[in-house]
Amino acid sequence: MCAAVYIVSTVTGYVLTSALLLKCPTLLHRRKRERFLGRHISHRGGAGENLENTMAAFKHAVDLGTDMLELDCHLTKDEEVVVSHDGNLKRVCGVNANISDLAYAELPPYLCKLGVTFQRECFCEGGEDKRIPLLRDVFDAFPNTPINIDIKANNDTLIKKVSEMVVKYDREDLTVWGNSRNHIVKKCYKENPHIPVLFSFPRVLQLLGLFYTGLLPFVPLREEFLEIPMPSLITNLLMRKALFQHLTARGIQVYIWVLNDEEDFQRAFDLGATGVMTDFPTRLKEFMDRNGISKPQ
Repeated sequence: MCAAVYIVSTVTGYVLTSALLLKCPTLLHRRKRERFLGRHISHRGGAGENLENTMAAFKHAVDLGTDMLELDCHLTKDEEVVVSHDGNLKRVCGVNANISDLAYAELPPYLCKLGVTFQRECFCEGGEDKRIPLLRDVFDAFPNTPINIDIKANNDTLIKKVSEMVVKYDREDLTVWGNSRNHIVKKCYKENPHIPVLFSFPRVLQLLGLFYTGLLPFVPLREEFLEIPMPSLITNLLMRKALFQHLTARGIQVYIWVLNDEEDFQRAFDLGATGVMTDFPTRLKEFMDRNGISKPQ
């Protein structure tokens, strides 16, 4: 009898403490400093409105008022950091060659028409800008725009060069970087812990387990940004308002990607997501304006 009472009282105390800290995490954890706030995020610069990851796409998104640009980086043979999602150029340039095997001057231009990865049966036809840009081109052109960098290759030199460039352009408070692979995120954090990192996919799974077991409120988190896809099985488990509110209270921003229609925009913001990542920045801006979703101050 005494053992049963002890077990019940212990479990009850744990559940109540977990529930309290879930709602009031700053009782245990210091809130992370908010470097910037991203509500409207342009995926690859807005791959549904301009050729992905081009300067034209980035300029269009920034002129529209996007809060953040999302882009991807690789390293050329002559160790230039370029902005491209694919390591192989077949899909985007029609040339079966790896970026890592070519010097920057040898990179071919983008094709005139590219499929939009996250929009079924949708293609984007570009204008005159078909050049694969350098990361420093983007930093030069948009010095005050937050940028989300996906480090696409497990390459120590690439990570080091991106870090050095972020420091050179004084962008540690305007950059978030990482990858879905945990070993790349660990390398990024080790290279420069002053640049905030994303949750990797294994860490997302860990976050999921911590949340459903009630342990999350007790565990410190080094990441400052959670980016999760919708829809997916994992996402359906993660799409919990209580989780989003807890992370937000700890200063961790939650982005849902890649959303391209109003129904998904609405669902994400209703659940308390900090921001939405889209291929169609104009569509998202019009939705936010029409629904009075405020931009960061």
